[in-house]
Amino acid sequence: MTTAFDPIDLSGLRLSNRIAMAPMTRSRAYGPGNSPTASTAEYYAQRATAGLIITEGIQPAEVGQGYPDTPGLHSEEQVAAWRTVTDAVHARGGRIFAQLMHAGRIGHPDLLPGDLHNVAPSPVAAAGQVYTHNGPQAFVTPRELTGDEVLETIGAFVSAARNAVAAGFDGVELHGANGYLIQQFLAPNTNLRTDRWGGSDEARARFAAEVVKAVAAEIGAGRTALRISPGNPYNDVFEPTPEATYTALVRELAPLGLAYLHILEGGPEIRELTLTLRKLFEGTIVLNAATSGPTGPDELRLIEDGTTDLLSYGALFLANPDLPRRLRAGGPFNAPDPASFFGGDDRGYLDYPALDAAATVG
Repeated sequence: MTTAFDPIDLSGLRLSNRIAMAPMTRSRAYGPGNSPTASTAEYYAQRATAGLIITEGIQPAEVGQGYPDTPGLHSEEQVAAWRTVTDAVHARGGRIFAQLMHAGRIGHPDLLPGDLHNVAPSPVAAAGQVYTHNGPQAFVTPRELTGDEVLETIGAFVSAARNAVAAGFDGVELHGANGYLIQQFLAPNTNLRTDRWGGSDEARARFAAEVVKAVAAEIGAGRTALRISPGNPYNDVFEPTPEATYTALVRELAPLGLAYLHILEGGPEIRELTLTLRKLFEGTIVLNAATSGPTGPDELRLIEDGTTDLLSYGALFLANPDLPRRLRAGGPFNAPDPASFFGGDDRGYLDYPALDAAATVG
């Protein structure tokens, strides 16, 4: 029986186990030009016993920033700063993919330089607010991307993927989940277009597919992955019947030989679609499973029963830098502190103790 602690080959990249660190926004890119810092390098290096680390969302272009102090991968200084992160992870035997995330309509012009304005497939504002350095601000109506700008945005993802390889990342995960730009093209309430980028299930899936294909052509399919969250209402996305769109997308991507498909389940009702997509994709699946609380030891059975190949952990990995060891032992687990999730100093970032240290303190 395959277990979470068995190694796995990921497109020629050997992972020491099947436990992945899920991407989590931390809003601590305090270096020049929204670059990671020495603390970022230590944060990821502490978690290098993960089979695979997937970074926080990294904007591929300035206009893609959605939150304060999130990092980019569109300048030379950002590439150099990320190199210190990947070097630190690799020095401790880890593997790390960069998650490329364009926030689209999620964000605010206060977070963008100059006269940039948030963009999206259609001029539909999201309900709610976003925190900025000037306090909470209501989401604005985004500017609709022109046809040429859609192609330019695909090019920005390609350029950022090329930068990720230059920075030493083992690959990239394209963020097509949680209501950000790629999912905004997928969802019928955020994509009202009637050109080749919208108007049918297949057309709404086209942008995601073209981004993946373009990145795979640039850096290799084995270094390219996609994260999706079918039916997830986060960030005011409404996908009442996601099956047709996502099966069309996965059928388009299945022959490419991607590194993996990362599925975030927005609720238990998505499990049937997860299993359908697993059959269609055939390659490696990473699952962020729907649970009643934080994903824990009980979910390891999803690897044992073949539901997924890797299991990604979010908040539990944030608070437990040595999570694979703790999962093997059945705990104990540090409790995550939500007050320090976004922004701040190294408290709640670098000071969660490893198991031996916790035992010593106790």
